Amino acid sequence: MNLTIRSMSNEDIQSVQHVAKTSWNTTYEGIIPIEIQENFINTAYSNAMLEKRLTNTVFLVAEIDGEIIGFINFTPLKSDTKVELGAIYIYKDYQGKGIGTSLLNEGIKFFPSVKKVYVNVEKDNEVALSFYKARGFIIETEYDDLFDGHVLKTVRLVLNL
Repeated sequence: MNLTIRSMSNEDIQSVQHVAKTSWNTTYEGIIPIEIQENFINTAYSNAMLEKRLTNTVFLVAEIDGEIIGFINFTPLKSDTKVELGAIYIYKDYQGKGIGTSLLNEGIKFFPSVKKVYVNVEKDNEVALSFYKARGFIIETEYDDLFDGHVLKTVRLVLNL
């Protein structure tokens, strides 16, 4: 397995969209209704939105033998000591192989003065919660979040660096 982690480019948009759609459908099956998933994916991962993220955020892709199999997206917060982990998705067949950890570690390197990394996770997304807790994230708060007419049980975690 020849893993490469690099910054996303415009040429990667279609591959990232495929990872996002496939991963969302797998991750949130039975948690978020499919029509709400589709609405979100079509907006959050549109060409225009991904081009905007390329300019304003840190967006890395994970490749194996030239094929994009996952990505991570960080957004700087107003404080230069805090950053938001907005998304990390990896094809199901590649999960559990250290790729997510590699993406997380590489992304954090873009923020040398960061002391806290925040992430929001749907409470029923047990795979994600286990991933973050195993890497030192702790639960900061829990709340209900109205998401396109559907109530999500959101857990906000923080990693203290």
